[in-house]
Amino acid sequence: MDKGPMVNEEDQELSNKASPPQPTQAGRIETCTELIEQARRCLESNDKQCVMRLIEELVRADCHNGHTVGKEVADKVKDVVHEVWLVSDNEHRCELLSMLRSLGMSKNWVREALGLNSKDLNKRLAKCGIDWESKATRNDIVKVIESLLRERFGWSEARMCEEMWKFVSIDVDTFRRYGIEPCAWLSGLELLSDLRRPYWLGLARSDLAIRELDDIIRLKLDTTNAIDAVFFLTLLDVIRMLSLVITWKKKAPAAKYVRKAIALSFRVDLSPNEWPWPIKLGVNELEKILNSLSDEGLAMFIAGLLDGDGTVRYEFKNDYVAVLISACKDCPKMVILDVLKIVIAERFSIIGSIKSQRTANVLEFGGEKAVRLLRRIIKYMHHPLRRLRAELLLALYDGRISREAFEKLYEMTEYEYGGPDIKRNHGLEALARVAPQTHTHGRQR
Repeated sequence: MDKGPMVNEEDQELSNKASPPQPTQAGRIETCTELIEQARRCLESNDKQCVMRLIEELVRADCHNGHTVGKEVADKVKDVVHEVWLVSDNEHRCELLSMLRSLGMSKNWVREALGLNSKDLNKRLAKCGIDWESKATRNDIVKVIESLLRERFGWSEARMCEEMWKFVSIDVDTFRRYGIEPCAWLSGLELLSDLRRPYWLGLARSDLAIRELDDIIRLKLDTTNAIDAVFFLTLLDVIRMLSLVITWKKKAPAAKYVRKAIALSFRVDLSPNEWPWPIKLGVNELEKILNSLSDEGLAMFIAGLLDGDGTVRYEFKNDYVAVLISACKDCPKMVILDVLKIVIAERFSIIGSIKSQRTANVLEFGGEKAVRLLRRIIKYMHHPLRRLRAELLLALYDGRISREAFEKLYEMTEYEYGGPDIKRNHGLEALARVAPQTHTHGRQR
């Protein structure tokens, strides 16, 4: 019977020596704790070189990684770094920064350990002549991957758009046969890299959440839905590389057929001087800003509002077109509707009406007024579904398509009520399907 090749005992012994067992978490924590205690003894004796050597050992042993050794131990490593920083002169501080950079530590970790904000850390790095950005950053790597996807696999924003529509069962070829471009929402999107465009002010008065955090301003868009997920990803990526946080939605879904929804949070961090608009805006200030805008600027603002908290719809029963902009009841956003109604009436002579619904108040433009408003703002609309419906409605009113064709196409854009709909609660699946460059950063829960 063939027993296979014989293994030499000496070879086996060498193999065992070459592949030592990986330390358990308990063993790693014990090692890290011992190194931390040694570093503290060096601090007590004011032996900075000893501390520096032990910090290097701690990092190489992954003692700074909370996922590996737990937050308590990882925080103690930060404490050691912070304490040696406080008692060091400029020369030793530069040496410490240089070592941490060479060890591949992130700037965020270093900033937190030293108790500095980004601005102060950058100043310190400049004084020390340290270029932290010269290493390939995560963003650089993602850009290279995106470039390869474009060159080797033919990926593009247009292809992403087509895959999105396919995912939600909208036939792009059928729309194109009738002269309607389903990916028109991508047109002009690159211009929104300029945050001074009033579109951003409109979006900030609706879906876009803005938070001031120490030395940064965070822009955040949340969703569970398929089309919104692709839209938010594409929109914020125009500004810069974004972060995506994936969580289970805490609140139970309203739909009985959804057991647990996956929430997507798209985030971009800016320096305070990059965001050009007021974060908190009163009625008088908003009215003053809107009145100062050109007609095109006002159209951009309305488009941003509509892309965030708006609806474009057609009611077959009444042969009625409606453009709706909603705001929650009894919240600061409510004042937007009053101001906007007045400004649109004065500037464009389009009269809307504010209606109260169960959970929100709505500024509604109906019939011919809705069509006139859409003509004003359509080229600045970027929400895929709202832009597609707007294109479809204007094609009907311009006589470019028949009513029969309109009904056939519009039905594809409608949501299913009372049952599951791929457009709802499938945001993560949509991203996985359409955006191969999608990347997560931060945390997943």
